[in-house]
Amino acid sequence: MVTAAEWIGGRVSVADAELLVEVAAPVATVVIHNPTRRNAMTAAMWRRLPAVLDQLEADPAVRALVLTGADGTFCAGADLGDLDELLDAGDASIAVTAEERLAAFAKPTVAAIRGACVGGGCQLAVACDLRLAADDARFGVPPARLGLVYPAPTTRRLAGLVGPSTAKALLFTAELIDAGRALRVGLVDEVLPAAALSARVGAVTAAVTAQSRLSVMAAKEIVDGRADDARIAWWYGQARASGEAREGVAAANERRAARFPWSPSEAGPAETGSIG
Repeated sequence: MVTAAEWIGGRVSVADAELLVEVAAPVATVVIHNPTRRNAMTAAMWRRLPAVLDQLEADPAVRALVLTGADGTFCAGADLGDLDELLDAGDASIAVTAEERLAAFAKPTVAAIRGACVGGGCQLAVACDLRLAADDARFGVPPARLGLVYPAPTTRRLAGLVGPSTAKALLFTAELIDAGRALRVGLVDEVLPAAALSARVGAVTAAVTAQSRLSVMAAKEIVDGRADDARIAWWYGQARASGEAREGVAAANERRAARFPWSPSEAGPAETGSIG
């Protein structure tokens, strides 16, 4: 495993607080690494995340992303030593910018959650497409305990996932909830024994990356509400023109694995927008 800076091309050592990146095609893993602070996100880490995501999105070998934390903890929140910088600019803060970039990542994202997933950690997990949790995971949204206003985009994303009433309960009380309750309210998709989490994440990403990239990426845009009518028509056109659908049907009829021909790199930047 290398640091994000090393992977992108720099030559730096692993710092105590850093984002670590491993690419084992077709899956990239980003690890939140700040073990002395229970993997709290520093201002430097918030600023770094969008650049890391840009590189991974542009990498044709990467078809899915896993976000997790080092040493059995997902992320205990934002490092409050950087409070002034985190509060600066409201919804344009470095934390919200990183969260929004993660939510807009064109390829499927999975949060693999162990231990604490609190505050900024929950912010990042909710921005992922899927959340798989170990049974020792704990979740909390504690800005009210600190006199902070949780960012509006983050609050809306949380409410969209768990519903307004549960979002209010989490925000009003600042209490920690266990993995079982997180599953019941829809904050996570699955809860596994801690020893089984890695294998399940591997199985899910293997299933996702075996499918048509065109279908998966189109579905993500449509579910997230980022595809207007023209964009949806563009996706339909891609399915027809690329031969993707014909190959999928032929493979099903012949009972073989599909060899889907479509690649995001085939479309020009003016058409694809954020797709890498």
